[in-house]
Amino acid sequence: MSMVLALAFATMLGAGAFGRPAPSWQVLDTGTTARLRGLAAVSERVAWASGTGGTVLRTVDGGRSWQQVGPPGASDLQFRDIEAFDAWHAVVLSIGEGEASRVYVTDDGGKSWTETFRNTDPAAFYDCVAFLDRRHGLALSDPVGGKFRILATNDGGRHWAVQPVDGMPDALPGEFAFAASGTCLVTVGKASAKAAGNGAGNGAGNGEATDRHAWFATGGGDRSRVFHSADGGRHWSVTASPIPSGEAAGIFSLAFQDRRRGLAVGGDFLAPTAAPDAAATTRDGGRTWTVARTVPGEYRSGVAWRSGHGDTAYAVGPTGSDVTYDAGRTWHRFDTGSFDSVQCAGGTCWASGDAGRVARLR
Repeated sequence: MSMVLALAFATMLGAGAFGRPAPSWQVLDTGTTARLRGLAAVSERVAWASGTGGTVLRTVDGGRSWQQVGPPGASDLQFRDIEAFDAWHAVVLSIGEGEASRVYVTDDGGKSWTETFRNTDPAAFYDCVAFLDRRHGLALSDPVGGKFRILATNDGGRHWAVQPVDGMPDALPGEFAFAASGTCLVTVGKASAKAAGNGAGNGAGNGEATDRHAWFATGGGDRSRVFHSADGGRHWSVTASPIPSGEAAGIFSLAFQDRRRGLAVGGDFLAPTAAPDAAATTRDGGRTWTVARTVPGEYRSGVAWRSGHGDTAYAVGPTGSDVTYDAGRTWHRFDTGSFDSVQCAGGTCWASGDAGRVARLR
């Protein structure tokens, strides 16, 4: 009987959850050892990644080759988030206190970069950037004076302005956002899903963005929370989530398939192998959250929907990767390799992480 059970278990692992073929990552050679927390999936062939040492990578051949295209003189910066609209246009954010938080923009595939924002407030620390469309974007700073700070652009990242705080709820004591995968601040489908199109009609000019919904997630306080804006970042509401929070714990990543269905993952990055209740779902735009019936059980820093594949999504972290086929209700481990970020575009999913690791889903 024990041999029969063993064979049955092996068959289940090979078939994956619900009898589906088990997904797997194809690790690619990037030629760098930088930790790549920033990731932008544009298409099956085009992706960008960014990270430590001022590193920015770009592929236009599906990951077979990678170009190092980071801004010159940026080796002291950590590019924790990158948003790309196509093979040529990208916006990258460096994180840190004071002037370490900067934004650079390229329109020629990384051949040249323009620094378009440098933080001069020593109390600000920018974590993430996200775009509503090709022109309208937001960047998130940890609380300054008791409230989270929002930076906004309406010209594709060329100019930025700090937004008024009268529409922002008060932060909790000790509350902050996690700059772990560039997904603490998100829009519907993140930037890359919109980037795959030609961008025409998506809030062109300086008018309003077509879809003005954005969300950001927090931890660090006595509870983790999700903030939501329905007007392009001017006014925000906030709700508590059931994902545990603490000094190094909370929600690390969000992903919204549409205005109502969203996923949240997290945990404690100082205790990555134990993360009870660290995955949740919403079906009402983030007003309420429900813990998954089966959670990854370990710290996860990134989550993404697989576009064109219904209720399928992936979560990654330093101890492995998980897949859900039922919109986040149950998660199933399929890989034990280390990744920080995951993004999907056009049905193709990419992951990135420590020691220059980038992979594509097979």
